[in-house]
Amino acid sequence: MINTQANSEERYEYISRQHGGYWRHDFTDHNYLYNLYFPPRDFFAHITEQIHQLVLNYPIAQKDLACLVGELINQAPERIAVGNGAAELIKIIAGMGRKLIVPVPSFNEYVNAAPAGSVIQFAIAPPSFQLDVDKFAAEAIRSNARLAVVVSPNNPTSLLVPKEELIRLTKKLADHNCMLIVDESFIDFARNGDLETLENEIENHPNLVIFKSMSKAYGICGIRIGYMLTANADFLAKVRQGLHIWNINGFAEEFLRLAPQYRKRFKESCSMVKADRDQFYLQLKSIPGMIVYQPDANYIFCRLPNHNLSGPEVTERLFVDHNIYIKHCQGKTMPESDCYIRIASRTQPENLRLVGALRNILVPE
Repeated sequence: MINTQANSEERYEYISRQHGGYWRHDFTDHNYLYNLYFPPRDFFAHITEQIHQLVLNYPIAQKDLACLVGELINQAPERIAVGNGAAELIKIIAGMGRKLIVPVPSFNEYVNAAPAGSVIQFAIAPPSFQLDVDKFAAEAIRSNARLAVVVSPNNPTSLLVPKEELIRLTKKLADHNCMLIVDESFIDFARNGDLETLENEIENHPNLVIFKSMSKAYGICGIRIGYMLTANADFLAKVRQGLHIWNINGFAEEFLRLAPQYRKRFKESCSMVKADRDQFYLQLKSIPGMIVYQPDANYIFCRLPNHNLSGPEVTERLFVDHNIYIKHCQGKTMPESDCYIRIASRTQPENLRLVGALRNILVPE
């Protein structure tokens, strides 16, 4: 452990350039988005018992993986493609050569994965950061986009687009040869998430596609599983063509085999995450001058008080002075991006400690 102030600053510079591996370093991670209450302990005990076989043997391929995911989410396997995280699926659709439109700010990977000049970025206006689906649809149609992406709940804003609005958007795009991809990676943490998901609407809309990263909700970031769900057989076939024969490793396969027996505990874990997050939201709102957006995911989007430190400055101070790491939004496609931060909710004691540290930085005595 490096203790000096200079070394703390060097550690911050190093960590801020990384894209994972944080557990190897001694700090509290309020940047990446985990479900800290799942998987259960007996899953890890099972993996430990089977580790010899899981390491030595080839895993199953796409057709059987789709059956495992289908059993978990109660969907037909012929509607499913399973990726090495949602990132693998995003890379495939971004490389299809179809013009893509995405509201911003949003998850950067949809823009980053696409070839230069093939993405239209549709600005979501502050201060509400709510998506106007009518204007979005009109721009998608005007620009002749063939893929439209909506992340709901959105990242970094943690705001949900209501189900009825997304269905309306799907219908608007259907007559213009435009597929709608709804990324529901955080839907399990939304209020009434079971009612807001579009998974049960798939068969009614052939231009609707759902992406879901299981890493976030199921707490398995290191295993890497994501899936795509659609009733459009042609689109599914194109995506599957882009997948390697063994794109999922044996640990991920074993998780999918066991996951159905943990359904009840998974729901309970999401309820625990939501309870922590809701308390965290109220605590953050108590900081004078801070604008805190009511979250639908397991992270909270905030605008820092006016005439105060910037997002990058606050992020660095939290790390150097308090050994806590959050995400600032500088560089996101939105006005005054350096005024915003995104904070992942963790356990209640960790959240409370962060609030105290943030208050100390923003409201010094």
